Amino acid sequence: MTVTVLAITETDFVPDISLSKIMNERLKQAAAELQDIHLQAMLSVGQPKDDLVIYISYNPKYTIRFRVVNDVPEEVENFVAYTCGNLGYIKWKTNVVNIFKGNE
Repeated sequence: MTVTVLAITETDFVPDISLSKIMNERLKQAAAELQDIHLQAMLSVGQPKDDLVIYISYNPKYTIRFRVVNDVPEEVENFVAYTCGNLGYIKWKTNVVNIFKGNE
């Protein structure tokens, strides 16, 4: 399984410019660590052509939030939730329609 974690640096709030630069760097580093270290076990799950795509961003309280944005088995989504929860990340709840989840 291919794991991709994308840092979404555009938020629904506007922090100070100097704070924004630090936050964006921290978010990019968190995305890289989540992909390369914490979700390393996902590389051996499923077929090599399968994908796991996760978005991370900040909420207005400056907490990192995550969301699995493609259709994956429930076990994979639960593992991501467990791993992100251990890192202090919260589930990203949104009403946005660009989340790709099969035929739910």
